[in-house]
Amino acid sequence: MGYSVMLWSLPEQNLNDGDIVPVYIKSNISQTYVIGTMDSDQKFEVPLWQITEPASKSAAEKSFSRYAEYQYQYARVALDGLPMRAEPVNTAKQVYRLRKDEVIKVLYRGEGAAVMSGKNAMEGEWLRVLTSDGTQGWCFSYNLRLFDNREVDEQETAPVAAATKQQDEVLQKMLARRWHPDSYRNMVESRNLDLEQLEKRYRFDTGAQSGTVQLKVDDLAVSFPYVGVEKTGTNKYQFTDTPISVTIRKDDYIVVQYTDDYGRPTSYDFVLLDESVDSLIAQETRRRQQLYAELEAFGPVFSSSNYGKLTFSGENQFQWSGYRQLQPAVIPQGALGRGRVSFDYFLSRSLTGRYDGVMTFHFDKGTREVHFLYKIEETGLRLESANGAHFNGKTVSDRSSNPVIIFFSRQGS
Repeated sequence: MGYSVMLWSLPEQNLNDGDIVPVYIKSNISQTYVIGTMDSDQKFEVPLWQITEPASKSAAEKSFSRYAEYQYQYARVALDGLPMRAEPVNTAKQVYRLRKDEVIKVLYRGEGAAVMSGKNAMEGEWLRVLTSDGTQGWCFSYNLRLFDNREVDEQETAPVAAATKQQDEVLQKMLARRWHPDSYRNMVESRNLDLEQLEKRYRFDTGAQSGTVQLKVDDLAVSFPYVGVEKTGTNKYQFTDTPISVTIRKDDYIVVQYTDDYGRPTSYDFVLLDESVDSLIAQETRRRQQLYAELEAFGPVFSSSNYGKLTFSGENQFQWSGYRQLQPAVIPQGALGRGRVSFDYFLSRSLTGRYDGVMTFHFDKGTREVHFLYKIEETGLRLESANGAHFNGKTVSDRSSNPVIIFFSRQGS
């Protein structure tokens, strides 16, 4: 890919900040580069932040001049909560708050506004610095204790060496996983799998392989290419140059925030699923097919002296004659006596003991769906109109206060 300047020392590979190294591969999955050394064929991974952007060898050598003054220079923080800022001005946005005794890398000096203590300017200068998790910013040197990485004892340099080995395991796990809306997990836990929602495949794709982060939810579908992920707080990460950030709440639960073009943020909860969406769709499809097969096997012909004859004729089809008394209160006027049935709706827990499920009739030329709670009984099929019932999404939570109830005898019973 080119050559880069090391920004942070790598003692175990005998590399120091300022060294120029060849770069071979960039991995968006692990957020690393594969680099080598000038005097060996060995290759190894380093975090993206640990080197400069790959360029030609001459460009890398020119880039080194910017860092030469502070090569080998690190600093220990003397004040807890010391801010790093986006610009070398004491009123600029904070990008990070440093911990006391934290070790950071000094990159180069900058020209900035003096920091005042009352009417007097404080001693020091603005330094561009780098933290051990890859955050860059400006810090005033008054509360920094600079040291040369080559001239201190092993105990003093231990934080520098440790930082080169530090990997943000929380971030890597998040990037490697498939995330789905928490409503999907709610469906799984209740076993009320809404195929219409599952088939939309709402998701948050971190883009670990593609380099493009994608967010798809009910009211939004966006995608953005990115080159890295920056830690901006405790378990909070920003996909660089995108309006998307992630806060990791638990190992299996994240909050994704999207900020629109007007600066309005919206948050979405995402979780891990134990099974793939494809597997859940297949299971639910089989369950619904089995429900219809049970009705067809039990009948397939049912009759009522008042409400006609109902026949299940295969492939989720039905024929119904003699239902005029149910029009238009239950069945819409003009509906033909044939169509298909589906099992797209569910029962609340309070109703599952009294009914087998919810059956929906889609009449040919019908203007609306017709829902019935149903129960297979010893001698026939009981239907209860869900007109007037209370629906919570796809779940019938309460039956109608004055429902129409129909009993169909199984033919031959």
